Amino acid sequence: MIDFHTHSLFSDGVLLPSELIRRAYAAGYKGLAITDHVDSSNIDFVVPRIKDVIDAVNEYTEMKIIPGAEITHVPPELIGRLVAKARELGAKIVLVHGETVVEPVAPGTNRAAIEAGADILAHPGIITREDAERAKSKGVMLEITSRKGHSLSNGHVAKMAMQTGAELIINTDAHSPGDFIDDNFAEIVLRSAGIEGDAVKKVFENSRKLMGRVA
Repeated sequence: MIDFHTHSLFSDGVLLPSELIRRAYAAGYKGLAITDHVDSSNIDFVVPRIKDVIDAVNEYTEMKIIPGAEITHVPPELIGRLVAKARELGAKIVLVHGETVVEPVAPGTNRAAIEAGADILAHPGIITREDAERAKSKGVMLEITSRKGHSLSNGHVAKMAMQTGAELIINTDAHSPGDFIDDNFAEIVLRSAGIEGDAVKKVFENSRKLMGRVA
């Protein structure tokens, strides 16, 4: 499993980054990004510390580990500058917390994330066809998630991606060790969203390509 969406206790996860890394490796992960929630209040604190931890432990594990950030619940007008700021601070993967159906995310967040060039639009909820088309043209991946609640719209996200050619990626949005999954369960999540055959293989390939690009 390669997972580009996880949280440590630097936001609302339960583990220190080092333990998150160790437990992911023990669970069989091949790649991991730590993408704690950030907004203007904490981005300067969180991203450099995640990067520091990863720089310190990278040589001691065979797993590829990537510093990242998930820009979360900020006004759409601020997303572009925060995506840029996260990258300046050392985030190699930038997610934006999309318009999930289980939280009151501001309308327009999906579009702002896509226009800002985020790497991944996390749990984008009832994403419009127009936004999925923009994601395709901008190279922004749409997330299929194993996270309870957020996963309710996986089927719709998959449908929009398949209709428009937008690329999909599967992540866990893990907040604790029990949220980790393996490739077998990831395939079940994908198939449950209506993704079959070669399209499943393509999602896994998207993860490998993205890791190769940022590692």
